[in-house]
Amino acid sequence: MKFRLLCLIGIYALVLTGCAGTPQQKTVPFAVTTFQSPVNRVGVVMTQVPKTNTLFPGANCLLCLAAASVANSGMTDYVRTLPNDDLAAMKEQVAEALKKKSADVIIIADNLNLADLPQNDAAGPNIARKNFSAFHAKYNIDKLVVVDFNFTGVQRPYANYFPASEPKAVVSGFAYMINLGNNSYEWYQPLMETKATDGVWDEAPKYPALTNAYFQAVELAKDDILHPLGL
Repeated sequence: MKFRLLCLIGIYALVLTGCAGTPQQKTVPFAVTTFQSPVNRVGVVMTQVPKTNTLFPGANCLLCLAAASVANSGMTDYVRTLPNDDLAAMKEQVAEALKKKSADVIIIADNLNLADLPQNDAAGPNIARKNFSAFHAKYNIDKLVVVDFNFTGVQRPYANYFPASEPKAVVSGFAYMINLGNNSYEWYQPLMETKATDGVWDEAPKYPALTNAYFQAVELAKDDILHPLGL
């Protein structure tokens, strides 16, 4: 019980930290002319895709979180078994889409840890808060595409101790492209796909309706990234 509660608190902290560290909320459309200049060498990197889990926004006290954890323990145990392989494979799919736009693409194998990047001293519209310029020299690239998922799984809103609605599948994060010459966004796409179940959600132990909703949310999130790139 104590371990589960600590895990929940940790998940809340990670999600909130990810949101607080994101550069902006405004979408920047992907420009068709992005790779029509002589400078078209681009790297593709991802952050570590989080393991699927549950979250109970609105359970705003330790006892509230404990109550939500106990009430949804079976669902949480099952959700944690759901795979996120399709999301982890996005790096290769993004790279393929960029190659079709005549970009010289480098896939960066290591996961990106945004917390390790220095803050950007410059500020302004569509300027990243983190400084990505080190990637230019390290990989000999001019642009960097980042795919950053910060939550995958199921969320169930609470009003303190009491559920406010049925659980929904959620995949959230960001996808963006940085011009490494000035740390500006040449593409910025917030990701927030929420999918309700079609039918009864509480069918333990396999939760078929909730499982289906999760995989639909995954596909929608993938489309949010790939569609602007032409796939």
